Amino acid sequence: MSITTVETWVEPPLRKFVEEARTVLALLLHPSGQVVAQFGFVRAVDVMSACALAAAIHASAGELGKQLEGKAFRGLHHPGRERQLYLAEAATQRGNFIFLTVFDQESSLGLVRLYFDEFCKNLAAAAPAEARRAEPVIEESFEGELNRNLAALFGRG
Repeated sequence: MSITTVETWVEPPLRKFVEEARTVLALLLHPSGQVVAQFGFVRAVDVMSACALAAAIHASAGELGKQLEGKAFRGLHHPGRERQLYLAEAATQRGNFIFLTVFDQESSLGLVRLYFDEFCKNLAAAAPAEARRAEPVIEESFEGELNRNLAALFGRG
């Protein structure tokens, strides 16, 4: 099982989730769309696409929920023929992250939700107290930052 991370503290909780929930793909990212960790992806372009889509869906669902019910929609599930998708938010003292996972008939939505709750607790416990100081990503440096993170994730950095 190959899990790659930009921040090492994320790996143990993600590894435990993937093993227990028996997922096919997993992706942890910042709400801005920057990848933090991934499991199961082979190509960098797939990670970039999934991050962009997950961030957009999360933001749209949050705003739509606020408009309709006064609070953001969270814990989105999409069942497909062969695979299912679960998208939710994981809160830590270092901020909120978006978590996307894809699973097949080897797992179930109930198992994924159960282990996602445990993952959130483990992730929050593993998060370092002080966030490392990072420069805000600006338009000029976004592509370079994205390429550095992808290179780190796929062992080319």
